Amino acid sequence: MKKIGIFGGSFNPPHVGHIQSAVYAAEQLGLDRLLLMPTWQTPGKNMPDASPEQRLAMLRLAVRGQEKLTVSDLELRQGQECYTCDTVRTVQARYPGAEIYLLLGTDMFLKFRQWRHAPELLRTVTLAALRRGDKKEASALEGEAKILTERGGKVLLLDNPVLPISSTQVRRLLAFQAGGDFLNPGVYDFIRQEKLYDTGAGFMNLPMAQLEPVVVRLLNPNRVNHVLGCRDTAVALAKKWGADEVDAARAGILHDITKALDGPLQLTLCRAYGRILDDFSRKYPKTLHALTGSLVAERIFGENKAVVSAIESHTTGKANMNLLETIIYVADYMEPNRDFPGVEKLRALAFTDLRAALKLGLEMTLDHLKEQGGEVSPASREALAYLNANSI
Repeated sequence: MKKIGIFGGSFNPPHVGHIQSAVYAAEQLGLDRLLLMPTWQTPGKNMPDASPEQRLAMLRLAVRGQEKLTVSDLELRQGQECYTCDTVRTVQARYPGAEIYLLLGTDMFLKFRQWRHAPELLRTVTLAALRRGDKKEASALEGEAKILTERGGKVLLLDNPVLPISSTQVRRLLAFQAGGDFLNPGVYDFIRQEKLYDTGAGFMNLPMAQLEPVVVRLLNPNRVNHVLGCRDTAVALAKKWGADEVDAARAGILHDITKALDGPLQLTLCRAYGRILDDFSRKYPKTLHALTGSLVAERIFGENKAVVSAIESHTTGKANMNLLETIIYVADYMEPNRDFPGVEKLRALAFTDLRAALKLGLEMTLDHLKEQGGEVSPASREALAYLNANSI
């Protein structure tokens, strides 16, 4: 009996993690063939930038040389949303008597019971979920697998030792003129030729009305309100203390532009830009979004030195901060969406004694890190030491 696998997804774009996972699954499951099937559009998911035809072309480039991987345009030829139950029926008709395996990522597997005709699928296919090393995720998968098995399903959990990166993160990196390391060279060339995923975009010196929507779509959705709040607070502080309001607005909206990238991808961006890091930054790469944000602000968005410097120091601070740098640091700390003990005192100080607000923010950061057992950035220590030594 033949074993046929189905691996669906948006593949927007197809990256090396997709192909590595597919090869690994095909080997572990002993598949005769694994069909990689781009969706027309996943229900409930908006997929910008690349057309179905472009995603299909990229996927065909990505699987070259992989004998057991075949790209299928079955769902794309429908020209509309397709449901997995319909796709499985078609594959079963094409491969009579074959055992069908449905490969799922963690998110899709945990939502499987909500799918249309899920009971039918459970009777007719073997579910193979690719899990990563996260303990909490592994527990959730094992619990779901138990439920589905009790309902008569055949379920396999495969440890997925390959590259943990998403297409969303690759798109962000491409917008920042990085990301090629995560793509097949042929796919990367195609993306640049077609000017997909902002690789052909001109983001330099955008007016605020155009800058805002670009920034918003590069952020995690749960970060948007904070960023807009920081921008508006920075402008209010600039008005109060006599700083350049345009610079304050631009630094405020761009300060977290790379925040959505995790620690390893922060390091990837630094390497792409040829930035050599100190020991603290290499040890705590999650703190790097201020540095990488400043690099992106300068290289991708064409911001001036004042804006770039304010973004770079907004997380840790530094010794002898100028007015704009101080405003962005304080605005980031106390914009209206922030809610923590002491924030109201900080807000009051920001409009009465900005230097005192900066000092309080640094002290609160150091106290919090000590309580959590975290290591304090040398830049934060230097910033607070400078303020203490130069108090008025």
